[in-house]
Amino acid sequence: MATETSKDELLQLIKRFSAYLTVKMSNLFSFNTLDSRSVGAFAGLAVAIVFTWRLLRSNSGPRRRQPKPQAPTTSSSVVTTQPNAVSVPSMGVCSSSEDLGVQNVVDEFFQPVKPTLAQIVRQKLSEGRKVTCRLFEVVLEESSPEELQVVSQATVRSSVLEVLLEITRFCDLYLMERVLDDESEQKILAALENAGVFTSGGLVKDKVLFCSTETGRSSFVRQLEPDWHIDTNPEVLFQLARFIKYQLHVSPTRIERTAANVFSSPSLEQFFGCI
Repeated sequence: MATETSKDELLQLIKRFSAYLTVKMSNLFSFNTLDSRSVGAFAGLAVAIVFTWRLLRSNSGPRRRQPKPQAPTTSSSVVTTQPNAVSVPSMGVCSSSEDLGVQNVVDEFFQPVKPTLAQIVRQKLSEGRKVTCRLFEVVLEESSPEELQVVSQATVRSSVLEVLLEITRFCDLYLMERVLDDESEQKILAALENAGVFTSGGLVKDKVLFCSTETGRSSFVRQLEPDWHIDTNPEVLFQLARFIKYQLHVSPTRIERTAANVFSSPSLEQFFGCI
């Protein structure tokens, strides 16, 4: 009886400790500084605890054999032996329940953790530290300088805002666009400011560049020498493919890759898995 009590206490201790490790591991996975050796150490500790418990169970000694039920001689003897016959399989059910509980704790401990947006941005950008990006159809709802001229104000796409702010926290971001007049420039700057890009993120107004031609945008990119350039114009991307390490072609229609270092996506947020 004392042995069974000790085993129960050990089982409960292991379950509580495994649950504690599960919570700690979930918290630790949210930090970018956790390396693979730390994860391996925690995982090895959890596996060692489970196998130690298994070993203690197997070495706890043979169980006392249950007395064989005697052949029934009278109706009263049948009644008295029935409870003994039922109690034997109940021990196996209890043991199976305990094993299932331990397995559930282990499964919960090793379940995959969903990466954060910051981790996705770092991974997708391959640790790139400088990014250039055009505005029309990527950050803004408007698709051309002509369209911007006929609207009262520019509009920042709400679905891309979270990704854009995360990029500004991690990378040196430059936004650029071709415009037709100074009024269009002010519309774009006002839209970005109202969306909180200059206050919540690491972007400043001096890093929003304007030009009058598509060639001017290409010249901006070549001078800045970014790790990534994001654009919607395939001709611009083709011209820059020799000079820029990675490029993203944002296009609603699927197209063939013009170069090995040019990726494509219907939108910036979809490229980072936000939709």
